[in-house]
Amino acid sequence: MRQVSRFVVKLLVVLLLLPAPSVLSAQQAEDAPSTQPSVPPAAPEVMAVPQAMETVSEGAADAPAKAPSGALPMSRELSPWSMFLSADILVKAVMVGLTLASLATWTVFIAKAIELSTLRRRLRRALAQIADARSLADAQLALGAGDSVLKFLLDAAMRETRLSAGVSSDSGIMERAASLCAEIVRAETRRIRTGMGLLATIGAISPFVGLFGTVWGIMNSFIGISKSQTTNLAVVAPGIAEALLATAFGLAAAIPAVVIYNHFARLSKGYLELVSRASGAAARLLSRDLDRSHGAASARVAE
Repeated sequence: MRQVSRFVVKLLVVLLLLPAPSVLSAQQAEDAPSTQPSVPPAAPEVMAVPQAMETVSEGAADAPAKAPSGALPMSRELSPWSMFLSADILVKAVMVGLTLASLATWTVFIAKAIELSTLRRRLRRALAQIADARSLADAQLALGAGDSVLKFLLDAAMRETRLSAGVSSDSGIMERAASLCAEIVRAETRRIRTGMGLLATIGAISPFVGLFGTVWGIMNSFIGISKSQTTNLAVVAPGIAEALLATAFGLAAAIPAVVIYNHFARLSKGYLELVSRASGAAARLLSRDLDRSHGAASARVAE
């Protein structure tokens, strides 16, 4: 009996010391991660990847429809007028100056073309009219009130003849008349070359003025690139295009000026050859009059 009672007492003590079932289940739940294979904490995120992929695919499907509407405000028109308006103030001044130079070139072209055509037509007609004249008086009568350089040459020769009346030296009269005719020819040369210096200046300096505007514009473009900290072509190209527009203006002003200058230089040379012919015609008429007057004087002396 004593042994049984001891056994019962020990059993009761063991039962009292055992934990409750709920506590045991909690302890087992706490000890479970240490004994069972752990589930990676990223498993819920892995499970969410398909949903994220679906969301991205839906966004990509909608992207083409939304991209143009967002890109339109960022687009920049690159027409010459828009590039001029967005250029730097100094580049604008260069382009305006080159435009005025180009207008001056075409103004000189129109004016000189009309002037040269008129002068050449008048002088050729005047030379044809005095082709059969025998004296300065006949030549003046044939020309009438015509306005040509030949008329000025004949008037100068006739005036020198009147001023030298009573002088027996024909060589002196011819020399003085030739000096007057040379002055008239030089004056006509200066007249016909009016505007040619402007064409030469525009043709010579316009490319350099345009290059100055280009250098200034590219310098500003590089400064803008450094500030924006980007080398995207869409950002860099407009500024460089605006700068190169100044060079285009310079070439557009210089090329016609050079071509027109060479054209008028050739026409002026042809006209000045006609003026030389007119001067020679006046000198021949004066020489004929002097010989005739001396022949008449000799005849009177012989009588």
